[in-house]
Amino acid sequence: MQTTNTVLMIRPARFAFNPDTALNNRFQQALLDPDRAQQKALEEFDDYVETLRQHGVEVLVVQDTPAPHTPDSIFPNNWWSSHADGSLVLYPMEGQNRRLERSKGVLKVLEERFAVRQTIDLSPLEQQSMYLEGTGSMVLDRQHRISYACHSGRTHTQALRLFAEQLDYRLCVFHAVDRHQAPIYHSNVMMSVGRGLSVVCLQALPDADERRALELSLRDTGKDILALDFDQLEGFAGNMLEVHDKQGQPLLVMSRSAWRSLSGQQRRQVEQHSHPVVVNIDHIERIGGGSARCMLAEVHLPVRH
Repeated sequence: MQTTNTVLMIRPARFAFNPDTALNNRFQQALLDPDRAQQKALEEFDDYVETLRQHGVEVLVVQDTPAPHTPDSIFPNNWWSSHADGSLVLYPMEGQNRRLERSKGVLKVLEERFAVRQTIDLSPLEQQSMYLEGTGSMVLDRQHRISYACHSGRTHTQALRLFAEQLDYRLCVFHAVDRHQAPIYHSNVMMSVGRGLSVVCLQALPDADERRALELSLRDTGKDILALDFDQLEGFAGNMLEVHDKQGQPLLVMSRSAWRSLSGQQRRQVEQHSHPVVVNIDHIERIGGGSARCMLAEVHLPVRH
């Protein structure tokens, strides 16, 4: 199934601007003093969790620990992904302090509640300076087993191939740049794929053949395309995630800045496919450089009986 009703979120202990990732994440801005950043992040995080639960989404919350300091732990979707066949995949991370997140008890929480039938550990690729940062690097069409990914310093072709071979996915790989012609660091800031709707910034693909191939792949798999411009990309409108409520009804989760960036016609297009769930995470976006989708690690594993 393309979407899930269960997500895991990490409640931050020391949320902060992360210099380890700022080099190629142009969304990050160093703004508030550390105490204020952490307090605002906690407020936004708790409200986000409550909003999801009110909409019938099951949210597992894991409290982060102050040490070792992992300022980006609030974005757990980058270092692991889970799959309906019971596979759990661990990913090679570029940022040194992001690698520390693997040892902070999250996997134990998953293994206690869900049936993990195999663990595919790609993290040793870090020793070869090859990276693939989970469902940040890849936007997965789970139903049609397609991994959409843009080349970047955090998304390496060899790592993508290993993922595709191990999980029987095919790849749709392309180059994508922001309005300043800098490579987009994570695919999930420029596109999302739901059951019937794909939100994508086609404008970010400079190569016309790659742009056509991406569009064709989405249309061939029955996706209605909502095309973003660069202003909307910078408003985090690419960083959405479709989940579903307990009745199976689709919900499209996004930040307030993302929703505000959409035109009236685009909002109606969203509403034709899903119920929009809009959360205020302004401070997390500015300091962390990630948005609503980055904060949600989807749990597709079978429940342990």
